[in-house]
Amino acid sequence: MIQDADEIVRDAAVHANICIVGGGPAGITLAMTLAKTGKSVLLIESGGLAPSNEAQALNAGEVVDETLHSPADKYRPRCLGGATSIWGGRCVPFDPIDFEQRPWIDHSGWPIGYDDVERYYPAANALCEAGEYEYDARVATPGGMRPVLRGFTPRHFDVNGIERFSCPTDFGRRYQTRLRAAANVRVLLRATATRLRASRDGSRIDGLDVRNSRDVGFSVTAEQFVLAMGGIETPRLMLTSDDVHAGGIGNANDLVGRFYMCHIAGTIGTLRVNGPSDSIWHGYDVAADGTYCRRRFSLRPDVQAGFGLGNAVFRLHHPRIADPGHRTGPLSAIYLAQRFISYEYAKRLVSHTPPTAGTWLRHGLNAATDPFSTIRFLVHWLRYRTLAERKFPSVIIRPRANLFSLDFNAEQVPNPDSRIGLAGTRDRFGNRRVRIDWRYAAQDVETVARSFDLLRDDLAEQAIGRLTLAPDEADIEAVVRRDGAYGGHHIGTARMGASAASGVVDRDCKVFGVNNLYVAGSAMFPTSSQANPTLTIVATALRLADHLGGVATRAPCVGAAEQPEPATVL
Repeated sequence: MIQDADEIVRDAAVHANICIVGGGPAGITLAMTLAKTGKSVLLIESGGLAPSNEAQALNAGEVVDETLHSPADKYRPRCLGGATSIWGGRCVPFDPIDFEQRPWIDHSGWPIGYDDVERYYPAANALCEAGEYEYDARVATPGGMRPVLRGFTPRHFDVNGIERFSCPTDFGRRYQTRLRAAANVRVLLRATATRLRASRDGSRIDGLDVRNSRDVGFSVTAEQFVLAMGGIETPRLMLTSDDVHAGGIGNANDLVGRFYMCHIAGTIGTLRVNGPSDSIWHGYDVAADGTYCRRRFSLRPDVQAGFGLGNAVFRLHHPRIADPGHRTGPLSAIYLAQRFISYEYAKRLVSHTPPTAGTWLRHGLNAATDPFSTIRFLVHWLRYRTLAERKFPSVIIRPRANLFSLDFNAEQVPNPDSRIGLAGTRDRFGNRRVRIDWRYAAQDVETVARSFDLLRDDLAEQAIGRLTLAPDEADIEAVVRRDGAYGGHHIGTARMGASAASGVVDRDCKVFGVNNLYVAGSAMFPTSSQANPTLTIVATALRLADHLGGVATRAPCVGAAEQPEPATVL
């Protein structure tokens, strides 16, 4: 059932076998999976069924360098479904190398292997509604997917890896009916966890303090607690809960909140492709199940090792929207309409540079002189994005010339100086707000710079095209700083380790030294990969659910994975 916590009376005691804090993809996956075990499950979510200003205000905090990181309340909707209520739907599994201890990357390596997570990917793929679990372009669609650049066989990159796209599925709306129907699952909305109460010896969690939207307090007791609050709120609650554990629960070695990673991502370079325009395909192919799929250029594992680089991928991208020199009507129309685009998308899509009157005029001329392309784009967007259940994933526009830029998405290496801490200010419940100190490392810059050079060399070697940097991109670190921390990918702040000296949680996601407290979601990822985290968040939540349900030896397979219900508007 789903209940409003405002119905709970002051000082009430709520009990369940398992209490999950956080109603995003990790928390909802856990609740639905544990419903099959017969255990009583309580899912606590700070927001309601939809975002609200009141709930969102609890996310406010301090950012040390606002030029590098978005405000603390962005990309983190407090509502059932969490970040899936605004995500773009990109689903990509991590790579085997991401789990390895790599001598050239400090603090790398998971205490579990790729196979431990990979067996849960098919079921995760189904829950994310990203179609079949198949990420090889040669077999993902009937007859294989079209190549990005016909005849291109680079020495340093794999061209057969793909991304698959969810609807995108809002877990809160999509699985609301299933949560309501589960007899042993209780969802409490507008219930904000304010403090974990440890036992006197600190070895377990005795209870959880919760406040509803009316500031009425009550407590929760459970045999097991799971924090599934994301990479920022999870360490915040652990650090705040310092009554018994000095410095916060799980923080005996000062690791909670450290190693804060996002992704190193942005748009770079100008690629002028040789040959006819029909030799280029930078859009999406559609699988037999209707899923949108897209190729990208992936830095090969042996190349990463040989050059001492992190994981990285490139995608062919339209010219920069802010530069009217592209002479493309639809791109200029997007630029002119930027004030109507949400913060999360406008930040990456348009520009950080304030527009001038001359820029506006040139964009207006582009739109006026290329009206038919603009109309075709708007009709396509309305039909396949706005009105479609499975939405066209992104802006794909073929420029007038064979002129493109590159999207890059690179791994951020673990850095103990990049961290989430507590600010001096407090929220309406009296808890200290977050303090975000996101930092990149020289190795992150080197990964982008060297990967770009390798792709440029591969393209030139085969006479496919000419890849260059603009004058303002000659300093790759400036490019990294221009886009800063990538959006809502908050990773690593309660990392998994082989021991308490290297991590906050063990291989089963249990907090070291606390027998009944677990962490789910990307907060426990030791490394960030090049991949968007949602698919792996769901896969690792399924793995944790198996452990918590006492069936850790049973692995789901494609045939046994529960298929999502037909889409329902709730």
